[in-house]
Amino acid sequence: MKYVVREFPLESIHKFAFKASEAALCAGEQGKYFEMHDRLFANQQALAVEKLPDHAAAVGLDAAKFKVCLDSGKFAAQVRKDLAEGQKAGTTGTPTFFLALTDPNDAKTVKATVVLKGAQGYSAFQAAIDELLSKK
Repeated sequence: MKYVVREFPLESIHKFAFKASEAALCAGEQGKYFEMHDRLFANQQALAVEKLPDHAAAVGLDAAKFKVCLDSGKFAAQVRKDLAEGQKAGTTGTPTFFLALTDPNDAKTVKATVVLKGAQGYSAFQAAIDELLSKK
């Protein structure tokens, strides 16, 4: 199983979402993507750019490295690319999960997919995985 995360900041809902996505990716450079992601998600009312260094410190990031990364816009193009790919795939909100059955000899060849939109429980994932495995 492979788990891939893509950025899909909903700026229409939250004006600071794009920069927050960049902040999570900058944290990822220091091995703390999920820690930063979870902190930002839990503190959605404090995502202004000037607050992001506080979040970085709270998850134990090197402040200077984080600031250089964030100020440079290093991950802006990646966030834009993730957004475009998500929109092309039909993503309209978060979370959206794409589960795929790939050819065992070529992981790029997709045999079947199931899309789960919105927060889902274990049983929804189990049913989707079972459905995919039935198509082997």
